[in-house]
Amino acid sequence: MKLTSCLERALGDVYLLIGKDCPFLLRDLLASEQLAVIFGQAVMNVLRVFIGSPYGLNLRNVLWHGFASPQEIPVKYCAMLLFLTAGLGQLLQTYLLQTKCILVHRPYVFFVSLEELDIFPDLCHETLSIAEELVKLSSFVLKTMLPFWMAALTAFKQSRYADCVILLLPQLEAGLRLLFTTINNCPNRLLTAEPSALYTTFDEMLAKHLDNEELNQLPAVLEEPAMEFLWDFLNHQEGPRIRDRLSHGEINLKEFPREVANQIVAFAITLVCRFSDEDMFAFKEHMVIKPLMNCASCYRSRFHPISQLKKQVLGCTKSIHLWPELPTVPEEHVQTVKGLEGNAEVNTFIFMISEIISQLQQYMPQNCCSSDDPVSSVLTERLLIELCDTHICTLYSPRPVLEVLVVLRKISTQCHQVSEQVIASAELRYKQWMNKTLRSRQRHNYLRMLNSIKFLSPVLRLILLLITLELVNVHLVCKKNLFDYQQYLKFLKSVLQYTENLVTYTNPEKNKWDETVALTNKALIKIRKISDRKLMLMQLAT
Repeated sequence: MKLTSCLERALGDVYLLIGKDCPFLLRDLLASEQLAVIFGQAVMNVLRVFIGSPYGLNLRNVLWHGFASPQEIPVKYCAMLLFLTAGLGQLLQTYLLQTKCILVHRPYVFFVSLEELDIFPDLCHETLSIAEELVKLSSFVLKTMLPFWMAALTAFKQSRYADCVILLLPQLEAGLRLLFTTINNCPNRLLTAEPSALYTTFDEMLAKHLDNEELNQLPAVLEEPAMEFLWDFLNHQEGPRIRDRLSHGEINLKEFPREVANQIVAFAITLVCRFSDEDMFAFKEHMVIKPLMNCASCYRSRFHPISQLKKQVLGCTKSIHLWPELPTVPEEHVQTVKGLEGNAEVNTFIFMISEIISQLQQYMPQNCCSSDDPVSSVLTERLLIELCDTHICTLYSPRPVLEVLVVLRKISTQCHQVSEQVIASAELRYKQWMNKTLRSRQRHNYLRMLNSIKFLSPVLRLILLLITLELVNVHLVCKKNLFDYQQYLKFLKSVLQYTENLVTYTNPEKNKWDETVALTNKALIKIRKISDRKLMLMQLAT
């Protein structure tokens, strides 16, 4: 499996010597004209027989999807692939000498934000020892596959984390396939790996429906937390997509992080415990296993667009709450600059925001609004944290939900960019003001910015509140008819347009602070009108 992964990556690098976009699928890569030009068609045909076609041995897919046991793969196949790989190197060297080309290897993909992948406690030696006993007893583990499980656990102990995960992922797939075929009453799919039939892989097992359109029973049996974990780690585009990245050779195997391997092994242990014909109660209650079971049962998606939007909102909120701490010029300095407008527009906007909040207050958690100061009492970080903690179903989100999420996330991104630009500009201009390096026009512009901040802060916080309230009720968008849905999307896109314009006007190169006034007035009128017409999702919940 390591060999096919590394070979695919290397062949992709070679393809890019004369090709542009490297094919994603190995079979398409091996069938490409570009590789045939470099290595010769006969060589590529041999490779396709071994690893590149469902009509050949198809070793790569048979192994990576957990169909083959250790006894079923002859050593001579591995030896042949090793010799083929060495031969490819010689052919490539000849080609490079003839063409004077230089082979450039693509950079590896690295896992970022490893703290987001920190779900289970660190696995100690005792936990791994118990796991070795568990896999021998559990019916989740096919007996013919037991050597793979033991080798994976041994690899983890030896700090060979990539080896561990490469061995374990196909076995998770094999165990889930056994469960899938049992509960969906399709035992004929257990060993389906023929060219004429669809492979039963993670993709099919995690889907909502079977290929005959009947409801897949596996999600109900695994339950939502386990399904969300699998989708997070394997499928979601913003997740680690561990299987894809490993199987396509995108990760440096020598630097595979322990943190990621720890999560996969821990999750596998919980499945081994949960799905077994044997009585596993004693194991489940063991002091080192029980915390794993608890973590697995409480898991919530971290990489679905819904979860990503929650993180965006909270990140933007933290940024905006830094504004009151920004340095401002002393009042006596402000008085020396003539021609500044008063706070009339600020007061107008605060009044409009208060009106909108009053309309929406019934859709918020109780006791979050003070009649004395609705803006300050509602538009708080605490409220957004509370709303973002609301559980929202992420599995099998319908297309309208995903379309709405795309727009909401874009709005949040623009709000965050506005906030960061305001912070950067305020700090820079203050420093220049105190150093007396600003020209007269720049001083006026800086003071206009300080004036604009007074209303931009509550406006942005209002938008974040609207985003979050809509997110909490996002599945209600499916209740809208086509016309109302289109009108709703049009409204969201108008808010997006407002935030995009704000990004432009607050750019340090533009500094069009006066223009933000008219822009904001128009946006608030639009929001109030939509609220009056009760077109928001939160208003459908009552």
